[in-house]
Amino acid sequence: MRQLKGKRALITGAASGIGRAAALLFAHEGASIVSADIDAERGNEIVNEIERLDGKARFVKCDVTRADDCHNAVEQTVQAFGGLDILFNNAGIIVRQSVVELDETDWDRVMDVNVKSIFLMSKFAIPVMCSEGGGVIINTSSGWGVVGGPQAAAYCASKGAVVLLTRSMAIDFGPDGIRVNCICPGDTDTSMLRDEARQMRLQENEFMADAAIRPLGRIGTTEEIAQAALFLASEQSSFVTGTSLIVDGGGLA
Repeated sequence: MRQLKGKRALITGAASGIGRAAALLFAHEGASIVSADIDAERGNEIVNEIERLDGKARFVKCDVTRADDCHNAVEQTVQAFGGLDILFNNAGIIVRQSVVELDETDWDRVMDVNVKSIFLMSKFAIPVMCSEGGGVIINTSSGWGVVGGPQAAAYCASKGAVVLLTRSMAIDFGPDGIRVNCICPGDTDTSMLRDEARQMRLQENEFMADAAIRPLGRIGTTEEIAQAALFLASEQSSFVTGTSLIVDGGGLA
């Protein structure tokens, strides 16, 4: 039996990486999907792929740092599918610099995309969920939201904020039947991870090999992280809220 049959899911950053994998997986498990992303071309591609598999999906162009766009994404979900059951706040960026190297513009951009976006999307999604008797919110943090990392000051600060924002929201809205959790992926094979190599001025193969140094001896796949998100979205985690699920091949062990 499909785990998300009849559910309506809004996924940010759905055009690529973990968001794309989650959109495909959630659709396979029976959910109707709204793919929200700033990249319209790839965002529509994932919709077309879901529809070719007889799933239901819509694309909404969304800059997750803008309140109007976030409000519109929630409204479009309700209009398309009649409600909203699952919000996956997945959009994120990374800048690999220390506080001395980092300029204010980059600091603000990282905090806006990684943290403010969760505030905005949740602000508009939660009233809809409350009116329907509950729902699920999943936020993407990082292993570096639990421990620090080098030359990633804004990223670490933002992902640490996601962990505590998740806990606060879980406390506030548990009585309304809304579960709020976050996933903390380790290094995962995405374009963002490969972009880090460029930012660090390292050869990509060298950077990826270093990232694989962990007990399981490899980096993660987007599909593996999506499976963790599916667990938190489904009834399999019905008594789980306010938690941070580390999915990193043992990297933090």
